[in-house]
Amino acid sequence: MNKKEELEQALKLAMKAGDDTRKRTIRMALSNIKLQEIEKRASLDDATIISLLQKEIKMRNESIEGAKKLNRTDLIDANLDEIRVLESFLPAQLSEDDVRKIAEAVIKEMNATTPAEMGKVMKELLPRLQGQAPNSLASQVVKQLLSN
Repeated sequence: MNKKEELEQALKLAMKAGDDTRKRTIRMALSNIKLQEIEKRASLDDATIISLLQKEIKMRNESIEGAKKLNRTDLIDANLDEIRVLESFLPAQLSEDDVRKIAEAVIKEMNATTPAEMGKVMKELLPRLQGQAPNSLASQVVKQLLSN
């Protein structure tokens, strides 16, 4: 079962269970997937769907930051609930140490030594992580490793 089918199945279960937060969040994700499919005129693969889900999580984290400035705990809680739902469809996330080990291996393979080579390293690293870690974390780790 691909990610889109998994989301559709989860939507049916959420509707039967009457879980409004889960239902609303999954519907939003599916509508974004369908929008991307219309734009690309092709169905999306799991890697693209995972990156869309990560983008949605990132947007919610940004909303949480804004809500913190306004002391809106209701918005913070709602966004955290939606993040939990979205994360349940992502592969198991790697820790920063795991990302660092993979990044070190890629840097060693490519003999990269300067921050100027960060783009080449990231191009090789991101497919290996494939949804298991946010791109921002990978970028931060590579930047630290190449700066030393």
